[in-house]
Amino acid sequence: MMLTRPDDTYQQRRGQIEAYFDRTALSAWEQLTSDAPVSRVRATVRAGRDRMRQTLLDWLPSDLSGRRVLDAGCGTGSFALELARRGAQVLAIDLSPSQVDVARRRIEALGETFPAGGGIDFRSGDMSDRALGRFDHVVSMDSLIHYSADDALRVLHGWGERTAGSMVFTFAPSSPLLRTMHAVGKWFPRGDRAPAIVPVAEPTLRRALGAHPALTHWTAGRSQRVASGFYTSQGFELTSPAARCGGAA
Repeated sequence: MMLTRPDDTYQQRRGQIEAYFDRTALSAWEQLTSDAPVSRVRATVRAGRDRMRQTLLDWLPSDLSGRRVLDAGCGTGSFALELARRGAQVLAIDLSPSQVDVARRRIEALGETFPAGGGIDFRSGDMSDRALGRFDHVVSMDSLIHYSADDALRVLHGWGERTAGSMVFTFAPSSPLLRTMHAVGKWFPRGDRAPAIVPVAEPTLRRALGAHPALTHWTAGRSQRVASGFYTSQGFELTSPAARCGGAA
């Protein structure tokens, strides 16, 4: 089974995603991730994202003091904020400089004091950049969903080499609704299109993880789907050998 389209390269997708979230959808995304009133459709998306964020948070230690955590695709900073409140040293990165600016302003406006050692280092750039260093945990909520399965596996591989504890992320579960939405989206003018979501069936993902030579030692853990109106995403957990042996929280 083909897991990627021949014309769907990681670099091409990066450019499309950055352009969309940094310019086309910036205002809408800033509103969606705030407390501002939104339409009924967007309210279902907001509720779904809130549920998914909480699900992934529940899979991480409640005390992250002294832990370095990568928030890959941090958007406007909601996840990074919760991680820092648990004492984590968060490196929050997003392709969109404008989204990161919104995140910084929101955190500064809160004037919040984090537990000793906790804090957020916001950056704009590539979430897969090896220069970002090593981490205890990686979280990636609704960021990998825009890439082909092969590209997503390569990103997970890179993180896995530099992560001591766990990686929690989301993927777009293959379903008739998502396949229909993907097909319909092709009829919109190119400038109005959001970056396509690439659905993958969970059994296919599990087989691909198990067959990837650099990820076979990681253990697939919890998996949870969240469906709320127009929002459907599936959380997934990978645990490192060190964490299973008690070497990481």
